[in-house]
This record gives sequence, structure tokens and C-alpha cells, in this order.
Amino acid sequence: MVTSPELDRGAILRESAAAGRHLARICFKTGPPIHTGVELEWTMHDAADPARCVDPARLRAALGRHSPVTLDATSPAEPLRHGGTVTLEPGGQLEISTPPRTSLAALIQATEADIAQVTDLLAAAGLILGRSGIDPYRRPRPMLDTPRYRAMRDTFDRRGPAGRTMMYSTAGLQVCLDAGEPDQVAARWAAAHAVGPPLLAVFASAARHAGHRTGWVSARMAAWLAIDPARTRPVWTPGRADEDPSAAWIRYVLAAPLLCLRRQGPDWTPPPGVTFADWLDGALPEPPTTDDLDYHISTLFPPVRPRGYLELRYLDAQPGRDWRLPLAVLAALFADPRSVGTAHSIAAPVADRWAAAARHGLADPALAAAAAALLDLALTTLPRLGLPAGIDDEVQRGLRRRLAATERRDR
Repeated sequence: MVTSPELDRGAILRESAAAGRHLARICFKTGPPIHTGVELEWTMHDAADPARCVDPARLRAALGRHSPVTLDATSPAEPLRHGGTVTLEPGGQLEISTPPRTSLAALIQATEADIAQVTDLLAAAGLILGRSGIDPYRRPRPMLDTPRYRAMRDTFDRRGPAGRTMMYSTAGLQVCLDAGEPDQVAARWAAAHAVGPPLLAVFASAARHAGHRTGWVSARMAAWLAIDPARTRPVWTPGRADEDPSAAWIRYVLAAPLLCLRRQGPDWTPPPGVTFADWLDGALPEPPTTDDLDYHISTLFPPVRPRGYLELRYLDAQPGRDWRLPLAVLAALFADPRSVGTAHSIAAPVADRWAAAARHGLADPALAAAAAALLDLALTTLPRLGLPAGIDDEVQRGLRRRLAATERRDR
């Protein structure tokens, strides 16, 4: 995927038009859609007692030179052998972020090798990775404490407990796709959103949290939906399908309240309700810079976030090697303009059913029907992705099991 050019990170912004120009330069980087990336999160558990809290020192010793600096300020934070980087979420959830690759097979093989390396490091310390999108054993509890995380917690607490649940207990799977050529961006942007609810329903894995059934098939997504709609609702909506993606994103970014205000000292909590547009209009003593704007973007969490490429953020973490299934589905659906258009047409009737997908999943007949059609389309397109025979067979078997489940629900 195409990366952003170097910009003047300290340029002062004094009006919305200048901020909009900066966003337009970085949000959708156009070019041939050939790259795919994946970011995998897991909750972390003691192998003998998964409900036991994991001590940070134990995790730091396990990860060694791969520890992120949020866990060990002296760590070199070395990448894994195949290029993945290890980071931690505030509750101690471990994340591996892979470099994008032009071959789905190469991406899967490299990611599997990096997962195996981390798994071995953790196993030596008696630790294992979780298998669901939310911690099924423990209540939300922080592991990392930084000014950013404290500001997030304080701001989210104004709306209720969902913010702490999201920060400390959830684990997601993010797939990253190129935005495409200029004439493809709008269609790929719309389709990335539209297929979200049915794919969330198919791959929901977060029904149990802290020892109890939640009443949601994806309590992870339920937490995201309850935090703050100004920063977690979709940017694209079916009723405004023809809107320019860049214009929609600019409006979304400027209207979102500040979540963190970086300053000297430990308190980064911003004044309540101040949006980035307000900051541009003089609501704070000092004007923002392009670096402040980029940081503000990092505190926005819509289901699809433009970062030059498209970051699809709506999937739950998957058990074991099942992370390859939604990755393969999305790679197949976005293989060419025709499959993108067909996927969008299939998903359009349920494109706004995020809450229903999180609560009911495939028990919702409309979502089950759309999910079955999307999986069928993906299976049709999958042979074109060039996966090695062993991986292809295993992925096809996994998707056919999921397809059978959706078809049973659709009856």
C-alpha cells in the first residue's frame, strides 16, 4: 500500500480549509490496488489459569527485545523475523502488525511465522494468546498507563463503562487494503463499509466476557458502538453513497471532539466537547499544527479508517489460524472492480445494520442471507489469489463451514 509523503509536521493550521487540504493529501493514496496487510490482536492469558491477571514484568521478560517501548522504555523494539512489529493495547492485549505485501500467500506465510515466533516466546513464560474478540475471563483492567491512555479513559468515562471495556478487554482483526486508482476509490470505499455488517456477523467471536454471556455475539463491537459516535460511527452511510470519500472524511475529522491534548506533564485530558474545528477557530490558547491533526486522526476509530490505504477495523479476533478466513474473504471480494461492485450490491440492503450484526449476528435473516452470498462470491474468486495448495484447501474448508452455518441460519 502506498505510504504518505513527508510533510511539514510542524506547520501551523489556522483555518479549516488548510486542514482539509492536508487531510486530502494523506487520506486516500491512489494507485494500483495490489497490497494487503493485516493487524492481529489477542488478549493475553496465563496458560494454567486464563483468568489470572498477567504481570507486566512477566510479559516484558517473555517478549525481550521485541517488547514495545510502552512496556519497556529501554527496549529496542526489534521487529519479528518476518517484519511484523509487536505492540500492546492498554489492557495488555498483544498486537502484531505486518508490512503490506503484494502476494496474499506471502502475507499469510510471513504472518504465520511471526505468530509462531511470538507464541514460542510466550509459551516459555507460561503465557498463551486468547481466542476471541473480548476477554471471556476477566473484567477490564489496565496494564499500561500512559498520558494518552489516561486521557482516553477519562474522556470515555464521561459516557459510561464501554470505553474501559474497549481499552482493556477487546481484541480485533484489521485488514488493510489499497484505496485503488482514482476512479476506483469511491467504489472500494463504499464496498469496504457495506460488507462490514454481514462479515462482522459471520466472524463474530465475542459473546462471553468476564465469565458471563453478554447477549451480544460481538460484545467487542458493542463496546465500540457505545463509546462516542462522533469518533466510532461509520464515515460512509448508505444514504450518502455518492458523497466524495475525501470530503466525508474531512468533515468527520474536523467535527470529532479531541480525545487527547498533548502537553507537558501527565495530564493530556482535553476540555470537554472541543472539536478539532473548534481548535482551528481559536478555542485553545495555541493553534494546532499538522502534527496535531495527524495525532487527532489516530484517536478516531470508525469501522473503516482511511490512512492512505483502507483500514477495515470491524472484525473480531479469531481463534487459532482462523484469522486467515476473513483476510482471504476480503482479499477475494476486493480482487477486481467487478467483484467489488458485486460485493457492494449484495451487502447494500444490510449496509447500515452494524448494531444488529453485533447483537444478533447470523440470527438476523437479512444479515445471514447477505453473508452467505458474500462467502459464495469469495469462494468463487479465491482461486485467483494464488494461494499454495495447502493454505488454499484449509481456507476453502473453513469458509465452506462458515457458509454452511450462514445457510442454516438463512432458512
